[in-house]
Amino acid sequence: MGAPNLFLLLLSLLLLLAPRLSLSSPHPAVPGGVGELLQRLESKRPSSSVQLAAARSLLLRLLPAHNSSFRFEIVPKGFCGQYGCFRISNIDSSNNDGAEILIQGTTAVEMSSGLHWYLKYWCGAHISWDKTGCVQLGSVPPPGSLPRVDGEGMKVERPVPWSYYQNVVTSSYSYVWWDWKRWEKEIDWMALQGINLPLAFTGQEAIWKRVFKGFNVSSEDLNDFFGGPAFLAWARMGNLHGWGGPLSQNWLEQQLVLQKAILSRMVELGMIPVLPSFSGNVPAVFRKIFPSASITRLGDWNTVDGNPRWCCTYLLDPKDPLFVEVGEAFIKQQIKEYGDLTDIYNCDTFNENSPPTNDPKYISVLGAAVYEAMCKGDKDAVWLMQGWLFSSDAAFWEPPQMKALLHSVPIGKMIVLDLFAEVKPIWKKSSQFYGVPYVWCMLHNFGGNLEMYGILDTISSGPNDARLSKNSTMVGVGMCMEGIEQNPVVYELMSEMAFRGQKVKMEEWLKSYSLRRYGQALPQIEAAWSILYHTIYNCTDGIADHNKDYIVEFPDSAPILQDSLSSNEVPRRRFSTPKKNHRFSFREKTTASLPQPHLWYSTEEVINALKLFLDVGDNLTTSATYRYDLVDLTRQVLSKLANQVYLDVITAYLEKNANGLSLHTKKFLDLIEDIDELLASDSNFLLGTWLGSAKKLAVDDKERRQYEWNARTQVTMWYDNTKTNQSKLHDYANKFWSGLLKNYYLPRASIYFSYLNKSLEENSDFPLQQWRMDWISYSNSWQAGTEVYSTEAAGDSIAISKALFQKYFN
Repeated sequence: MGAPNLFLLLLSLLLLLAPRLSLSSPHPAVPGGVGELLQRLESKRPSSSVQLAAARSLLLRLLPAHNSSFRFEIVPKGFCGQYGCFRISNIDSSNNDGAEILIQGTTAVEMSSGLHWYLKYWCGAHISWDKTGCVQLGSVPPPGSLPRVDGEGMKVERPVPWSYYQNVVTSSYSYVWWDWKRWEKEIDWMALQGINLPLAFTGQEAIWKRVFKGFNVSSEDLNDFFGGPAFLAWARMGNLHGWGGPLSQNWLEQQLVLQKAILSRMVELGMIPVLPSFSGNVPAVFRKIFPSASITRLGDWNTVDGNPRWCCTYLLDPKDPLFVEVGEAFIKQQIKEYGDLTDIYNCDTFNENSPPTNDPKYISVLGAAVYEAMCKGDKDAVWLMQGWLFSSDAAFWEPPQMKALLHSVPIGKMIVLDLFAEVKPIWKKSSQFYGVPYVWCMLHNFGGNLEMYGILDTISSGPNDARLSKNSTMVGVGMCMEGIEQNPVVYELMSEMAFRGQKVKMEEWLKSYSLRRYGQALPQIEAAWSILYHTIYNCTDGIADHNKDYIVEFPDSAPILQDSLSSNEVPRRRFSTPKKNHRFSFREKTTASLPQPHLWYSTEEVINALKLFLDVGDNLTTSATYRYDLVDLTRQVLSKLANQVYLDVITAYLEKNANGLSLHTKKFLDLIEDIDELLASDSNFLLGTWLGSAKKLAVDDKERRQYEWNARTQVTMWYDNTKTNQSKLHDYANKFWSGLLKNYYLPRASIYFSYLNKSLEENSDFPLQQWRMDWISYSNSWQAGTEVYSTEAAGDSIAISKALFQKYFN
């Protein structure tokens, strides 16, 4: 079949599967105060000419050969109805500038979203993060041949005004080592996805240094206040201080320059950035400088032994007059540095730290003081707050306490992020946040873990269910993952909810998605995605997923060798079924159950999906998106197999089966090495990339060593440890990266199994303390290491995946 005919066939399939959107959808009344805010923010946007130039520049970066094929046009809000929109239509072929398609929108973000929508649903293109397969633009016809839009065109309206993006910790888990080149790509991606309300936290330490200088705090005093680059998010929130630091002047200046570039581009595109504000976190020296100020030392946050060297930060009481002074100074310093860009400021009080009292009156005064500090700096300030505390500390934040905080400021002056709405929606149990506007958010990812996971049905329906519910106060949708660059299908669907007023038909959408992602309509791939939709991406058990697969989060426990065991004490689990609870005996203070990874689907079905993926490998050898998904799916299947093998190891040990112990130990270690080889074949799964990007930002050897230690520590031990106790957060940010498996996870398991084998041979107790000492010593040495890891892929992903499938499943 000739290429033109093939394209027409693909186009017809795509248009058949493309969503038929209604031109409008029901719009509940705008919650109180939000309408005025929207009008005020509109006046802060740059001119139409600036936004048109920004949209044109984005097109040039994405599709330079098609610069003349598209015409952009800013339209007034009244063109859309209540909120923003974009419209895609044809341009008369008689025009002499070569333009074929007109993209109209209320801002450059809407025009960029319209461009993306056209490329997706008329040209079969696919745009993903570089680390999840990059872009698939080969299906876009050459200039002069772009597909026509039916009739008068298509207008797509926003059902809610805002599309929010980022979590306060994404800055540390994903963005920490980025330069402007990487940030520019991310902002382009954001615009194409319709993001118009992004968090902008980069570079704030330079601002804080200037503010604190005005309160007689020296640079030396800040060395123990700011965290290191990879831990800044938690230092900002008052969870820790000094860990991984200090920050060099180079870092401060470098990040401030970067923030100015980020904000400039966001504003040019018509986005409204959300800037940080003061939550009360102050350097320890404040107690000496202001002896009469009301300053409280917070409790321990996840240190091993409450070491004040890192924990127990200082909180300035919001009722103290000094609180407003500091908060006002910080807001004004930002405006002086960046200009008057926004009225929306983020502040998260008591993030994973409870207030000293649950008295609603105190909480109300606290909230009012936080807001007053913002207003002193910006009279039109609006407080945007992550609603995570209502989930993470639900026992404290009962209705009286929650209502006291939410009503501590005038309605319309606070926006709450319902951060975990796809699993634990707070809007349902709080009478829509007691009248306070909120954003329906998907959290999805914890720690930047790499695991295939999601709840597609909830994403496709949840935002509209909330928006159309009685007395709804919903004003936006948001993506609040802790780490990005994983599970691209989840984020593509969620980003579309910014423009969808009706529930998505998932089976049809996934056919369209797979066609665009791989550039071909293949029955096996469609069948595989149908399986994935009903298994991996159908996690409906209400459990917040955080990857605890045994390879990347090894159990810190010692099984007791007993002369006899009842069948109930022996861990058994069929690989094909969801997890069961099995009881174990361990040499600890009390008998406990072995921590088991979350498994919510039939592994047999997912193995079948992998086989279907492999069956079409010869048709997709040049597809980077296919290779990424194949590696990720193979990794997922093998990591779940390793969980079963680990249980087989423990079973053999408890049954005193030396041959079984040896056999299953070897299989577990082989799996780690095999997965490492698989990951090494795709440049998106390499430890070397993470470490290399950290070292690249340094200006001397001292900084390189510090940045590399930060990068290595975050993805392994994370926080402090003693000689015999791992960090409470060890493996929280675990990653399936080549290099990390072979040089970190493999030695850990090997050391453990060698002690297990020795215990069985000598019929003695497992030496848990000795294993911990050996393992932690190795871990700390690895964190401080400087060995270089590859940044180049090695091997054929398809061939390796096929070989591993044959080895383990045939």
